[in-house]
Amino acid sequence: MTLQRSTMRKVYLRLLPFAVFCYILAYIDRINVSFAGLTMRDDIGMSAATFGFAVGMFYWGYFIFEVPSNVILEKIGARIWIARIMITWGILAAATAFVKDSTSFGIVRFLLGVAEAGFFPGIILYFTYWFPSNHHARIVAGFLVGLPVAVALGSPISTALLGLDGLFSLRGWQVMYIAEAIPTVVLGVIVYFVLTDRPQQAKFLTAEERNWLVNTIAGERRATEEVRRYTLWEALYNPKVLLLALNYLGIVTASLGMLFFIPQIIKSLGAYSNMTVGWLTMIPYICGAIAMVTWGRISDRMNERRWNLFFGCVFSTVGLVIAGMTMGTWWALVGMSIAAMGFYGSKGPFFAMPPMFLSGPALAAGIAWINSLGNLGGFFGPWYVGVMKDMTGSYAGGLYGLALLGFIAAVVCAAFLRIPKPVAPEAVAAPAE
Repeated sequence: MTLQRSTMRKVYLRLLPFAVFCYILAYIDRINVSFAGLTMRDDIGMSAATFGFAVGMFYWGYFIFEVPSNVILEKIGARIWIARIMITWGILAAATAFVKDSTSFGIVRFLLGVAEAGFFPGIILYFTYWFPSNHHARIVAGFLVGLPVAVALGSPISTALLGLDGLFSLRGWQVMYIAEAIPTVVLGVIVYFVLTDRPQQAKFLTAEERNWLVNTIAGERRATEEVRRYTLWEALYNPKVLLLALNYLGIVTASLGMLFFIPQIIKSLGAYSNMTVGWLTMIPYICGAIAMVTWGRISDRMNERRWNLFFGCVFSTVGLVIAGMTMGTWWALVGMSIAAMGFYGSKGPFFAMPPMFLSGPALAAGIAWINSLGNLGGFFGPWYVGVMKDMTGSYAGGLYGLALLGFIAAVVCAAFLRIPKPVAPEAVAAPAE
């Protein structure tokens, strides 16, 4: 047990903080558009629906290139491929500063999705090379805490940069896009030099620790493949993969439909400055961060995924209904905070499920396929909320529709997502002394 504890402590300290920092930058570059929308929409003449449509073009690029990107990572290694992803998406994120109309904005958002495709599922796949199954929910939750942290930190930073109107003869939103893209490119270069592809190459572990980790993960992979070994193509039409994708589509559509309009929803509550809006936007995501870490640890300790995921879906549904019913009051912020707890609390249990029945190239393709199908919700969610706002003058109708998707995700989980846990060979399952 001492060997196991010392090994995993080193792996966590080596990989998790670095991965979280990368994800914080990834998400800031992805969602700063929600803050740019406070002034950018008027500057280039976009309605709420047009803005939501163009923002969502990111996810079509993501959808098309996600599976190929993850398969490439599996073949050539995370170090080179993650570095490539970060450098190219940083360049395109900066290019958003120079769009002139809704068409050029939509094109750049699509290309940004192409560039970033594979980053998130690539990191999730990368973790399966390094972490035994009883660490999967907490490591995913620990990594994904970068998402609400990105919003919490990015909110005041982005709105502060919006206030730099006139700097270098640029509008504030242009300054924001460029300033927040530069660290991504720099970190992408660093990734190339510091990331270690596989445990077999880990010089930060002793030989004994390295052998324990390699043998443990190899044993778990054998146990999974003894039940059934899927090919890459079989993973794409596997019923469990498609059901996971359907569940994820509901959660992502609801989550991002709310996310991209939170600043504008808060702004509608009163005549608040952009900076105040930025600070208030932090609240739902601080709640989400706490729920994410707590839920991941609970799921791992229980060694249970399905019902932890179910209750995350229920939380998101209830929170969105509360927000819709109380729109125009501060209770809407409470509802959105409850919804954020459900959205992000569900992530750890969810992404611990694919490695329970997939391995190797099938796992790489399966994770990417689930994520790419689910992230189509990033297109439909913002577009739908924007359309409902233009039609009704309120965000409430949009939030009710998102709540229905959260409910459908809960039903899919409860009724269909039963995935038996593979049993590792006894020799490998026994704790190392």
